[in-house]
Amino acid sequence: MQIALAQINPTIGDLEGNREKILDYARRADDRGADLVVFPELCVTGYPPEDLLENPFFKRAVQRTVDHLARALPADLGVIIGAPVPNGDRFGKPLHNAALLLENGAVQDRVYKTLLPTYDIFDEDRHFEPAEERRLLEWRSLRIGLHVCEDMWNVHQPEGVDQSERYERDPVAELAALDPDLFVNISASPFSIGKHEVRDKLVEHICRRHERPFLLCNQVGANTEIIHDGDSRVHAADGTQVACAASFEEDLLFWDTESSPEACTTGRDAIADLHDALVLGVRDYYEKTGIFDKALVGLSGGIDSAVTCALAVEALGPERVVGVTMPSDISSEGSVTDSQALADNLGIEFKEIPIKPAVDAFDDMLADEFAGTEPGVAEENIQSRARGVTLMALSNKFGHLLLSTGNKSEVAIGYVTLYGDTNGGVAVLSDVLKTRVYELARHINVRAGENVIPQNTIEKPPSAELRAGQKDTDTLPPYETLDAILERYVEQKKELETIVGETGLDEDLVRGVLRQVDQNEYKRRQAPPGLRVTEKAFGIGRRIPIVMEWDREAMEALAAEEPVSNL
Repeated sequence: MQIALAQINPTIGDLEGNREKILDYARRADDRGADLVVFPELCVTGYPPEDLLENPFFKRAVQRTVDHLARALPADLGVIIGAPVPNGDRFGKPLHNAALLLENGAVQDRVYKTLLPTYDIFDEDRHFEPAEERRLLEWRSLRIGLHVCEDMWNVHQPEGVDQSERYERDPVAELAALDPDLFVNISASPFSIGKHEVRDKLVEHICRRHERPFLLCNQVGANTEIIHDGDSRVHAADGTQVACAASFEEDLLFWDTESSPEACTTGRDAIADLHDALVLGVRDYYEKTGIFDKALVGLSGGIDSAVTCALAVEALGPERVVGVTMPSDISSEGSVTDSQALADNLGIEFKEIPIKPAVDAFDDMLADEFAGTEPGVAEENIQSRARGVTLMALSNKFGHLLLSTGNKSEVAIGYVTLYGDTNGGVAVLSDVLKTRVYELARHINVRAGENVIPQNTIEKPPSAELRAGQKDTDTLPPYETLDAILERYVEQKKELETIVGETGLDEDLVRGVLRQVDQNEYKRRQAPPGLRVTEKAFGIGRRIPIVMEWDREAMEALAAEEPVSNL
């Protein structure tokens, strides 16, 4: 039997667009001889739909979308999709997170998600009622252990897989007790650094423990700050990976149940994956919002703005990126020349707008109020805020998407200027530690085969350039030291004694960094949404789901239709 995994990129709320994408991939799979095609978790709505699930109008429109799909799909093709469906019980949450089997114009069967995550980015227990029992989906000659995303991340995890989230149930083991022919998991599993290897270990462990093949179909694409990497795959009963989908792009993967297993290996590089994830995040944010003309980046001559700009060019093309340098009286010569060199190398539009008139105007305006005080952080931050106002003015005037350039190391400890360098629509590097930003810069140059990012930008000491001769190390520990602390405290949730023991760093130094992180909570919440690339992200600001503009009259007509399926 030929099974296809349709690794698609849905958009939250774009029911019509998601429906057409599902139909397109199903028809392509059918044309290539598939008997069954599997789509990701909540592919009808996009993931995570969040507060849209509280909108009665939206919920009705989802049901009608499933009706349309069932009627329009090839009649002899089995199709598994993910969608929210009503909970028919009087008690419990109003919806189930469901995997639906469509065939011959109707919903033929369904299973509901059991484990509803509420940690990190997830809040599924707020909307969904868990499945009360496990049962197999029997389709044609197959007994399928169908389950949804988190149901495979259970208490019986192998060594090396995070055990921090524990559940009382093990849905896969309960399905295995029913003697399935194979397991199928539909997922909307977010990307994080090293996630590919974690999935390898987990799926191999499940296969070897239960001696069954395992098919995983995962969503790809970005919605606001959450990036899904795809990485769909098929593992044979002995755990060998025998079919591999692409990462960070849509794909249609085929597997024959009667085929002899041949290993499928994909070489992984953490920084290459990080690069591709951020490019996908920028591209999808730009395209799915659909309201921006170009992307706008403030260029300082430093590493963060250079990497952000290079990622934007990779995501959108040089014709859709604008770089702006905004020197002040204390800016170094390299601030402008390195920015110009970067823009020339990338082939983008470049503007130079000195901020001296704005800074002088603020100095004059505040002269009486500041009389008798020593210049300090207030005067320094006027420069950053003058740049922020300038960039937002350009963004508003020309419809550009302003990309914030701050990195995770700076954001986590508050080494940023509110309403200055935190301005922007999306913070590209706010979940990327500074040391990884340097790795990204080197990767970008190797990938391009030339120094797209000027060598001077990579080699010069980092500086905010808000006072003469300023260096980041005047205020912060070296980034290698700071990041060693932040990675353990922020991402791995380790405490003072453990960090000191693992790093050998001075306890007072570590304690001071942890205090800065803890005190910086308010500033972090003022930052724009940041692209998430670590398992335990931090300091990324609020989450706002991307929702495509829809034809409201058409959607109202859809929601008003009488249901024809058995949802």
